[in-house]
Amino acid sequence: MSNQEKTKGVETILGDPRIAVRKMSIPLIISMLLVSIYNLVDAAWVAGLGSDALAGVGFVTPLFLILVGLGNGLGAGATSALSKYIGQENKEKADNGALHVIFITIIISLVVSVLLLIILNPLLNLMGAGDTTPYALSYGSIMFGGAIFFVLPNAMYGILRAEGDVNRTMIAMTISGIINIILDPIFIYTLNFGVQGAAYATLISVGLVILIISYWFYIKNDTYIKPYLSEFHFNKDITIDILKVGLPASLELLMTAILTAFISGLLTTVANTDAVAVYTTGWRVVSLGTMPIIGISTALVSIVGANLGARNFYNIQKAHRYSMRLALIVAIFTGVLIYIFAPQIVLMFSYSTGSAHLAGTMIEFLRAMTLYYLFMAFGAPSTFLFQGVGKGLTAMFQTVQRTVIFSILCAYLFAIVFGLGEHGVWYGIIVGQIIASIITLVWANEYVKRLIKRNS
Repeated sequence: MSNQEKTKGVETILGDPRIAVRKMSIPLIISMLLVSIYNLVDAAWVAGLGSDALAGVGFVTPLFLILVGLGNGLGAGATSALSKYIGQENKEKADNGALHVIFITIIISLVVSVLLLIILNPLLNLMGAGDTTPYALSYGSIMFGGAIFFVLPNAMYGILRAEGDVNRTMIAMTISGIINIILDPIFIYTLNFGVQGAAYATLISVGLVILIISYWFYIKNDTYIKPYLSEFHFNKDITIDILKVGLPASLELLMTAILTAFISGLLTTVANTDAVAVYTTGWRVVSLGTMPIIGISTALVSIVGANLGARNFYNIQKAHRYSMRLALIVAIFTGVLIYIFAPQIVLMFSYSTGSAHLAGTMIEFLRAMTLYYLFMAFGAPSTFLFQGVGKGLTAMFQTVQRTVIFSILCAYLFAIVFGLGEHGVWYGIIVGQIIASIITLVWANEYVKRLIKRNS
């Protein structure tokens, strides 16, 4: 492979920002959609075990988001730091930084795995899992025992994204998703493992990603960044660069986990565990709808980081504005699609006699949440822009204001104070997103303007 081919991704992220957003977004959108689709397949197969099993898995969801958030966060830290080094044309630092990412991820994921296994049962009791607790424990103990298999692949994706190589991310996620879809019915029904089977299938499929990416790094040896052990030497500044974005970004999804846990508890108060099954299962579809927006926003991190390192500040502004326009077009299309086909989508989760009674409410939920996508199209790129410039705490605060402050406050207000019950919870989440997205958009625009002004 020629040197030009090796650095094609690097040339993309430092080139025309609009072309970079499009080129980087499409593979990321496809790969993230695939991840969400196989999460939906998980839920669809578990739905065959009845509403209690579905709710049990749903209660584990906010805790599982901690693992997903940790991997995504460290991946964001990797992308932000390494793309900046690439923009500065410091390849040696980028290679060493990739090794820092891998070592930091292994250490943190092992610690988090132990902690989650210790607190799993008490937290489920606190969340009101009740009769669904045995299902939640069966599923959660396996998922959290294998935490490293969820966290490390996402951090490794961050290394690839830093050099503009999103196609490999898509390939790895596609293979993982297909394996998961094949293994789900085998482990759940053929081998009669039940909800544990869904967990085993997921662990095997994501663990495979580590092997695939390791093959590209160490055997095929054709990536721009080369994380070889012989090149490693501890560097405090690199560690800080990774963690100052990685840890706050990890906590961002922890905030989402707190929101999901609070919403689950609130729903059991104003309704019942069926309402939790509707919300957590329906949210998988909502997450699928948000994936294109997250894909566009994730692409922005490496583009912004590289242009920050190269001091091309106008490119940062162009990339941010273009990503929002693109995200809005996608959000409108997604919202209309899900609204129209909500009844067909819900059939995936209500085909068994144990879950059929959830269908009507789940359709209402999916249609109510279509407005959520439109405002996320402005909020998500604006938050990810701050990750790209290394302002991890700012990005985290923006997520905190959306989830912990506005969404929880509004959900409580609509559900309890206004007495709207289960539907009030949904409306609160939407209103919280609208308020937070407007604030984040204004904040990001002003930040970029000041960045350009200070350096002009």
